[in-house]
Amino acid sequence: MGKAVLVLFFCLLPVMVMAQSLANISDTLKISNDTAVAQRDLIDIARSIFKIKPRKISTTEKKKIYFSVLPISSSDGRSGGRALFTSTTAAFYLGDQATTNLSSFTFTPYFNLKGRYGLPIRSNIWLDNNQWNIVGDTRMLVYPQYTWGLGGNQPEGDKFLVNYKYARFYQTVMKKIEPYLYAGLGYNLDYYLDIDSDGDNNLRNFTHYKYGTATDQDVFSSGVTFNLLYDTRRNSINPLPGAYVNVVYRANSKILGSHTNWQSLYIDLRKYVSLSNSGPKNVLAFWSYYWTSLTPGTPYLNLPSLGWEPYQRSGRGFVQNRYRGQRLAYFETEYRRDITRNGLLGFVLFANVNSVTEANTHDFVYWHPAGGTGLRFKFNKKSGTNISLDYGVSKNFSSINLNLGETF
Repeated sequence: MGKAVLVLFFCLLPVMVMAQSLANISDTLKISNDTAVAQRDLIDIARSIFKIKPRKISTTEKKKIYFSVLPISSSDGRSGGRALFTSTTAAFYLGDQATTNLSSFTFTPYFNLKGRYGLPIRSNIWLDNNQWNIVGDTRMLVYPQYTWGLGGNQPEGDKFLVNYKYARFYQTVMKKIEPYLYAGLGYNLDYYLDIDSDGDNNLRNFTHYKYGTATDQDVFSSGVTFNLLYDTRRNSINPLPGAYVNVVYRANSKILGSHTNWQSLYIDLRKYVSLSNSGPKNVLAFWSYYWTSLTPGTPYLNLPSLGWEPYQRSGRGFVQNRYRGQRLAYFETEYRRDITRNGLLGFVLFANVNSVTEANTHDFVYWHPAGGTGLRFKFNKKSGTNISLDYGVSKNFSSINLNLGETF
């Protein structure tokens, strides 16, 4: 891990030096009365280096699409190995920009050098005047992954490799019922194929859990969701001060093809507080979620697990899937600050803690903290998209995470 940090540092050092140099030049460009600084991003720097003139946009042109593309080879903070991936984000408005949130579409195909493949597609669409919000999550994965069983006190070395293929199709449609408040229905499908294990042992014997752990058996979960959303953020890619609350109740039924009847509840709370009224970004962000299985019969791979919440961003500093249980509680705080006044460079400091319930008592007993820091490089100032490079550390593990957009 130390070598990986050094390699990333020296690879990024020329970019950081060049960006800082250009940032100092642009910092002298005052917009009016010494009260504002022109914003710059990596696209501006590329144009400066290669002498590319920006396309002229007519005054009648309203709809725009802002692309951000990040092709890279990096350490995979989720598995501890190496990964090749390309993250492409398209941000656009489907209505009046004054009254309509920024919509986004993200495609992140990746290949892990330990045999993990993925084709995830996520979308968050806001229709004109925010009358409707449509959220989608579609994935096709080949996903060998270690599991540590149930509970929060499993030794680091007591892990078990599970091989499987995974297909996901989640779609949710919500209607505005009050300003910032939405309600709607959705459909969630999870299909785990060819669940297998390495060695003579099997997942059922290792976990002592009977649902969805049989060797060479597929697991199919299909259910409707009931959704409530309160969202005062204008931009989910790089949230400004505001609040976010999302409640999802999921009911899986054999009538819809699910192998077992089971229900779950997911509650996501976020708050963004600005620490200054003007000038560079200076924000304190809070995130917590509570995820619980409400009934027996939930397949093992559908149980709440660290790093498997809808956006798979929790648990920086932990290996994904490290803790799993019938219920999971998670808390994270992050301080976000611009380094340059033009917003080109920034940094974050973060800390998080999580706990899952024990298999026998269903109580939260063990709490696991992690913390870290990161750099932010403004990739596209029009959409607010940052390149996020984070280093997180917990007991017995550390990780480097590279993403387009903020973690939450």
